[in-house]
Amino acid sequence: MGRTSDGRERILAAGRRLMEQRGYSALGVAEICQAAGAPKGSFYYFFDSKEALALAVIAEEWAEQRRAWAAILDGPDAPLRKLRALFDSTAATQRSGQSSCGTVSGCLFGNLSLELSNQAEPIRLALQDIFTEQAEMVRTVIEEAVARGDALVADPAGTARAVVAQLEGQVLFAKLYNDTGHLDALWTHCLALVGAQAQAA
Repeated sequence: MGRTSDGRERILAAGRRLMEQRGYSALGVAEICQAAGAPKGSFYYFFDSKEALALAVIAEEWAEQRRAWAAILDGPDAPLRKLRALFDSTAATQRSGQSSCGTVSGCLFGNLSLELSNQAEPIRLALQDIFTEQAEMVRTVIEEAVARGDALVADPAGTARAVVAQLEGQVLFAKLYNDTGHLDALWTHCLALVGAQAQAA
């Protein structure tokens, strides 16, 4: 495989797929290369280590997810409708994954946080930055809702972190029980967190 080929993209895609399915620690470079159809030497041409690959996977996943979150949260809808659309999109993604492979894959960021946050500092910091940014995106929407009188929140930043944690936690339960039914209560819990009425959005 030449250096100008699509080798990096194939290794990145294989690593991402395998990390979503099996986690990080159980994977070896040889297995990733086999799945990518790439010689092992090519891996180290593109990535210094498996950790470097994981950081690239995380960055790519967040770039895609952030675009999706921004398309929803920066849209013209009322703020609570935007939050509900974010939750509905998350649930739909998990249900689609379960339908295609038979299991709930959960959130890559949450999965890696549980597995690696006390083992790999660069990965921990990258994941921390992502969750911080997610909370900031949600905080902006909560502040819009408060300004409109649709929500009653004394601490928008803290509430935004609680909303993201609730979303992440329910996705974790869905993965643990392999049951996307755990996502059904996402919106009801969100309304309680932001002090909104059940009929909102």
